[in-house]
Amino acid sequence: MSSHAIETIVNGQSISAQVEARHTLADFLRGTAGCTGVHVGCEHGVCGACTVIVDGVAVRSCLMLAVQADGATVATAESLAAPDGTLHRVQQAMKDEYGLQCGFCTPGVVMTLAAITQGRSPDAEEIKDALSGHLCRCTGYQGMLKVAKRLGGEVQA
Repeated sequence: MSSHAIETIVNGQSISAQVEARHTLADFLRGTAGCTGVHVGCEHGVCGACTVIVDGVAVRSCLMLAVQADGATVATAESLAAPDGTLHRVQQAMKDEYGLQCGFCTPGVVMTLAAITQGRSPDAEEIKDALSGHLCRCTGYQGMLKVAKRLGGEVQA
C-alpha cells in the first residue's frame, strides 16, 4: 500500500505523519492524533458520529481520506472547551438542556452545531436541518431539539 506524507493542524497542534492512501481522516484522528472523541459508528457517512470541522466546515471524517486533510486545519470535540475548562457555548447548551444520553453521537452533534453557529446565529429550523444527518441510538432527539432552540435564539456578539 502506498504511503503519503501529510501535515495538518489538529486542535491547534501541527502534526506531520505518514499515512496509507486508504487511511480515513477518522482513523488518522483517533490513531495518530489521539482524538478519541471522534467516534466511528457506521463508517458510511450516515450516522454523523465522526463529524469534525475541517477548514471551518463540518465533515464526516469516515468519508474523508487523511491525505485530503494535508494542509488543512481540523477541529475535533476535544478542541472546544477553553484551557481553563470553560465549556464552549454548544457544550454548555448540551449540558444545560440534557442534549445527550449515552454520549456516543454527542461529539458529532456538538461539532455540527459548533460549525453551523460559528460567527452567526442560525434559526432553530436551520439547526434542526443540520442535525437531521445525525442518528442517536438512544433517541435523545428531544434534548437536542431543545439545544437547537436555545442556540437558535442566542444572538452572536
